[in-house]
Amino acid sequence: MDKKVRWKKLNDKVESLYKEGQYHEAIKVARESLKLAEDKIGTNHPAVATSLNNLAIIYYSEGKYAEAEPLFTRALKIDEKGLGPDHPDVAYYLNSLAGIYTAEGKYSEAEPFYKRALAIREKAHGKDHPDIAISLNNLASLYTAEGRYAEAVPLYERALEIDKRALGPKHPNVAILLDNLAGLYTAEGRYTEAELYYKRALAIDEWEFGPEHPKLAVVLENMATLYKKTGKKEEAEAFAERARQLRLKKE
Repeated sequence: MDKKVRWKKLNDKVESLYKEGQYHEAIKVARESLKLAEDKIGTNHPAVATSLNNLAIIYYSEGKYAEAEPLFTRALKIDEKGLGPDHPDVAYYLNSLAGIYTAEGKYSEAEPFYKRALAIREKAHGKDHPDIAISLNNLASLYTAEGRYAEAVPLYERALEIDKRALGPKHPNVAILLDNLAGLYTAEGRYTEAELYYKRALAIDEWEFGPEHPKLAVVLENMATLYKKTGKKEEAEAFAERARQLRLKKE
């Protein structure tokens, strides 16, 4: 079998195992894919970067950031050298590394990576591409975690307008941004606006996935938290219970 065909088959298997939640098996196959790419295709080939990325994603999903970080870093260096520092793939790896730093609470390290990823994507795609919305959301989420709400709001709002235009007002990405903005408004004590945005996010998710889908649990829990803060005990308990029932279905 041709080495690149075999490599692709291994990567397809990694993706399938990952989607099934079989992380242990996925890691073994991902390592095999990486070794094949390094030994038979070339240590600085984009195929190696792809294999590194696949392995890093699994570790990231398991919360094993120390294992994921050097893999993403090596993939970044390969693509910077092979594709150029302004290639969209470089932005992807910058974003991935920033996600690790954010998860570890290393906010000052994450911010320049998110900003560089945003600049690359704006240069490559213009200012109204859905990838721009992803970068804006990530940077806004970082600012929210740091309590920099005034800086986060315009980024979320810009991302929301991009996704509504590019993907449609009922797209799940729009619901995510509405939920994020609502969380920020809750933190600021802007409860009326938060409730409105949560309700819009929930309506989109119900329309997209159905009222019994486990994906709804997140926004339901957030609404329960909001109602608890505002003294609406009955609403808080009802939304929390609905979320709990949906999470039980997932299990």
